[in-house]
Amino acid sequence: MVDLHSVNKPKILTSMPFEQVGSYVIVRVRINDSSPLNLILDSGVRNTIITELQEGDRISLNYSDVKDLMGLGGEAHLPAFYSNYNILKIGKLKLDTKTVFVLKEDVFNLSKHTGTKVNGLIGVDLLKDYIVEVNYSKKRINFYDRASFVQPNGYESIPLVIDAQKMFINLSVQESDSAKRNVKMLIDTGAELNAWFQTFQTASVHTPQKYIRGTIGQGLNGEIKGKVGCMPQICLGSYCLQSPIVSFPDSACIADIVGNSERDGTVGSQILSRFNYIIDYHQKVFYFRPNSSFHKKFSYNIAGIEITQILPNVPLTEVWKVWEESPAEKAGVQIGDQLIEVNGKKSFELKINEIKSIFQTPSKTPLKITLYRDGKEISLEIKMDSQI
Repeated sequence: MVDLHSVNKPKILTSMPFEQVGSYVIVRVRINDSSPLNLILDSGVRNTIITELQEGDRISLNYSDVKDLMGLGGEAHLPAFYSNYNILKIGKLKLDTKTVFVLKEDVFNLSKHTGTKVNGLIGVDLLKDYIVEVNYSKKRINFYDRASFVQPNGYESIPLVIDAQKMFINLSVQESDSAKRNVKMLIDTGAELNAWFQTFQTASVHTPQKYIRGTIGQGLNGEIKGKVGCMPQICLGSYCLQSPIVSFPDSACIADIVGNSERDGTVGSQILSRFNYIIDYHQKVFYFRPNSSFHKKFSYNIAGIEITQILPNVPLTEVWKVWEESPAEKAGVQIGDQLIEVNGKKSFELKINEIKSIFQTPSKTPLKITLYRDGKEISLEIKMDSQI
């Protein structure tokens, strides 16, 4: 007698835990005989990129060349050392003949921005050889054998488009004028945002009438700035997310990447983390089901303060960026200010993501912060009314 319930429970070859920092997925990887390295799963890049090595980290690579990496941002291409034929060891799995890049200069400062040790990024290489599930509910990555895989119970599926080794899906978006359209979006697990849309093509998604200017992120080739606004709805298959906060990068930051493509934009980790999903790269299928974060209200950086950790493993934070015309700028916050207190709590008692969450929480009561600048403590109040 066949157990029909087990038919739709595919066999897991191996399973490994991951650390979730914000909406980032961080996995532990050994490269050849290296020490364990913490890498962010970033499906927006093809290969593994080492951005920084800290004391105690070791890695041995045979470099064959120096290449320029191209990505979002308006600055020059980013030079990196290039190494072929490496073995990536992830849990019990070994992924052979993989390319690894090592940046000449760490432009990301991922450890400082997350408050967690991060050595770099692992790209589509992790997703090509097996069917891979990212399960946010259990904080685990599961690897399935392709030959015996069947669609599991409760998962919906849509086609996956592979173009230049990158993965795209079609989403449905509703704009402020109630018009609905289908859009082709890159799956980018390394973009810590909900979604961004290009605006320089004729049929582009329209920017909402109500928006603010902000820092959208850091690309391989520089800072990405643009507009941030609220869209009525984004649908993944039959599941629709209400009032997502989305971004519209300045054209100069993205023109080299999407100018000649049919890509409408990117869906990032903050939307993807609301689902448990499975990627079948070979059969070109994306499986997904909502998790407990699906109905979580969308937010954005209302204060307009970007912070970074001053030193690795030291819980002291300082202001890295202040958004233009933001409540923080109007209150007098400056780049380089050290954060002492946030709403009466000592900043060193809070994780970076906890501070970011406070900056994203709307309130009729002003946010009270204490800063250290030029040898003096400064107390400021920041209005926390949402502007979008």
